[in-house]
Amino acid sequence: MSEFAVRTGSASSVVIGFPQQVLGGPLAVELAGIVRENATAGATKVVLDLASVTMMNSSGLGMLVSSLTTLRKQGIRLCLAAVPEKVSGLLTMTQLTQVFEIFPTVDDAVGSA
Repeated sequence: MSEFAVRTGSASSVVIGFPQQVLGGPLAVELAGIVRENATAGATKVVLDLASVTMMNSSGLGMLVSSLTTLRKQGIRLCLAAVPEKVSGLLTMTQLTQVFEIFPTVDDAVGSA
């Protein structure tokens, strides 16, 4: 069973809900597969819903960066949504807030132009 909840956000966007702990390992492999699958299925935007995340380490950040790289190569937007304070602090500390499109809610991310 998948640790990620994948659903359609709109006709051309996919929302991927994350588990509570994002620590790399098998999760990284699973997420990479989900991202590749949706990139080839015609999505123009992928939204990572981080609302449930309570713990993320450097491997988890690597998963986000890897997803961004994979999608950008194919001209697909990646948005982060509902980023918890702890994760937001990590993104700020590593200056990744300058790299990712970040939205307060999944609906905001899905509706963005």
